Amino acid sequence: MSAVAWDPADLGYGGAVAPRRPQLVVLPGGGEGGAAAGGAVRITRRGRLALLALAVASAAGFGLTGLTGAGAAEAPQVVTVAPGQTLSEIAATQLPDLSVSNGIVAIQIENRMSTAQVSAGQQLVIPRG
Repeated sequence: MSAVAWDPADLGYGGAVAPRRPQLVVLPGGGEGGAAAGGAVRITRRGRLALLALAVASAAGFGLTGLTGAGAAEAPQVVTVAPGQTLSEIAATQLPDLSVSNGIVAIQIENRMSTAQVSAGQQLVIPRG
């Protein structure tokens, strides 16, 4: 392996004077005070697009919040499991519009059940529709 040595003269620095870093310079001709002194604020095209997107999103958000919860909340239908009753019997009687297997799955999902096992006295929430 070899080492590389740099000489400041090789890089264009001829002498002991270190190069100056660029600094900001005040140019004449600018307005006094600028926008902070009460002048109009200019918004770029990208800024106008961002404001428009924000306005549309907030209008949509406010519009959708009015759709949910507009009426009175309907109390969920609760069924108490009788001795010897199965989940398929409950699904067949309480959800006649669904097939028995789909009714069982709907009741399991609504009650966060992992199996079809029910016990006497257990309260089950019946899903709507």
